[in-house]
Amino acid sequence: MPTVKTAAYAESSIRVLKGLEPVKQRPGMYTRTDNPLHIVQEVIDNAADEALAGFGKRIALALHADGSVSVEDDGRGIPFGVHPEEGVPVVEIVFTRLHAGGKFDKGSGGAYSFSGGLHGVGVSVTNALARRLQVTVCRDGQVAALAFSGGDVIEPLVVRERTSADRRQGTTVRVWPDAKYFEAADLPRQELVHLLRSKAVLMPGVSVTLMVEKAASKDAQNPQNPRDAETQTWLYKGGLRDYLTQGLAADPIIPLFEGEQYASGAESDNVAEGEGAAWCVAFTDDGHTLRESYVNLIPTVAGGTHESGLKDGLFQAVKGFIELHSLMPKGVKLMPEDVFSRASFVLSAKVLDPQFQGQIKERLNSRDALRLVSNYVKPALELWLNQHVEHGKKLAELVIRQAQTRQRAGQKVEKRKGSGVAVLPGKLTDCESRDTTLNEVFLVEGDSAGGSAKMGRDKETQAILPLRGKVLNAWEVERDRLFANTEIHDIAVAVGVDPHGPADEPDFSGLRYGKVCILSDADVDGSHIQVLLLTLFFRHFPKLIERGHVYVAKPPLFRVDAPARGRKPPAKIYALDEGELHATLDKLRKEGAREGSWSISRFKGLGEMSAEQLWETTLNPETRRLLQVGFGAAGPLAVTQSLTRLMGKGEAAARRELMELHGDSVEVDV
Repeated sequence: MPTVKTAAYAESSIRVLKGLEPVKQRPGMYTRTDNPLHIVQEVIDNAADEALAGFGKRIALALHADGSVSVEDDGRGIPFGVHPEEGVPVVEIVFTRLHAGGKFDKGSGGAYSFSGGLHGVGVSVTNALARRLQVTVCRDGQVAALAFSGGDVIEPLVVRERTSADRRQGTTVRVWPDAKYFEAADLPRQELVHLLRSKAVLMPGVSVTLMVEKAASKDAQNPQNPRDAETQTWLYKGGLRDYLTQGLAADPIIPLFEGEQYASGAESDNVAEGEGAAWCVAFTDDGHTLRESYVNLIPTVAGGTHESGLKDGLFQAVKGFIELHSLMPKGVKLMPEDVFSRASFVLSAKVLDPQFQGQIKERLNSRDALRLVSNYVKPALELWLNQHVEHGKKLAELVIRQAQTRQRAGQKVEKRKGSGVAVLPGKLTDCESRDTTLNEVFLVEGDSAGGSAKMGRDKETQAILPLRGKVLNAWEVERDRLFANTEIHDIAVAVGVDPHGPADEPDFSGLRYGKVCILSDADVDGSHIQVLLLTLFFRHFPKLIERGHVYVAKPPLFRVDAPARGRKPPAKIYALDEGELHATLDKLRKEGAREGSWSISRFKGLGEMSAEQLWETTLNPETRRLLQVGFGAAGPLAVTQSLTRLMGKGEAAARRELMELHGDSVEVDV
């Protein structure tokens, strides 16, 4: 077999990507690459942030015949003076530097209290992936212009005095997306229209315009003036109500429930002045539901914790109304989905420091947003229902019907399971629901952690099975000897699936939980127990993994009690590991917290957490971190080879070689 000659690996082999090179090398890490809409949206979001801050009343987008897109606003205009530390014009920094912008300073005096653009990589990514990008800024009686290509300045900043033909203030950005970075060069018109229309809905009184220039419509005398162009303008005064009413597929069974509330000061933990939400909800008996949510005007198409807060607030209020008026039939148990499944809504949340999942900001991950929205929606709906009791009873009828339908479906599944069910382990604290799509069992390390988990869980859908000590290494245990081990026997009986091999077709009709979650301490011992359980599932329950039923819960290792800083009140912040702890402390410093003003607690184990802490960080489906276990791209064979090396009794030499090879790169937690 011929040998492949490789270059020497030395100091010169290490390449440092500078400026916008990382974006060009891996554009998919920073934006969507199916089409250029998202890089244009970054520019639109900046214009919307100006309007959100109260400095603009107009946003105009134009699709030009040459394939370029321009976005114009009448905001304050990007500053173009020289940056005091960097020594280059600020407008150049904004478009050429990652993690630079005016939205990081959230304290009093910051340029933007609430904004969607937070990562500081938005328009710099737009610039990096464009053949050409032109910026024109009008402010302070002057007009500044410069141009870029591929993120580099090709026409340096030129500043002149404003004339009567110029606008008084605002920013215009014209971008020519580079087609080589995208699967399709054209913007999806329907998505673009929806985005612009939603901006107008969420900012009542702000005019949003789309102009589409036709190819042969140029005026020969003045090529910048299209004589024939399609123009659409959106200006909503009714806001969310008008938008939701237009999009509903069926008439609502009760009048729309709408509201708006924002914090006037530091009302409670983790709520800053100005944070809150506006919402409009419709309940329909049939037809598809319309659901749209936004955070600081950014559309969160994958939802997030603010939607979870709306769901929780609606559920708690409706449940309270039904209990108050004794409307619940015997044997019916209400669940959040019974209320939420027939709800259409538009939700617009304002969050001071939103944490999004990924750069494209499709999902909000901020834990505090759930409590923020729920705490405003619940009392508002409770008051509304008790002021309109007849409407409340109609809604209760709909919700109870949904619950009865769900329970009937669950009973059918239970009936098919038939007789002969094994006696469940005595230490299993089971859940009440029999719906396997909702149910989950937590395999918890130790009885003390099991006690906290039992008190903190949702008893409707979450079961707890405490495990005593470390589970047997089952990699080389024969299948017919597995049940000699009590812990493995209890796991198999609780889950409801017999041990099997990769080529078997096990009977899943007895499966009792849709999620089997491994929950161990965040230390080395916990990791060992996690590996032993994963070994058991990979070796003797591979189809559970293949079908996506096995998960690993990630409890935090640290809690940081942060002081008040700027407009942010005191807060409890959880960190998964050392790296996240350092990132949290860096963020506190940037927010103005004095060095050492915080206190750090390290959890010795899950049993040290209170039931409330364990629920908030590890058990609550809306705020926890739960990793699904799978075979990965390498496939089952590669996993088998790796686990044989790690867990096989005759593999001591291979493990020693592995430790000698990688020992220096591991930090030992003693």
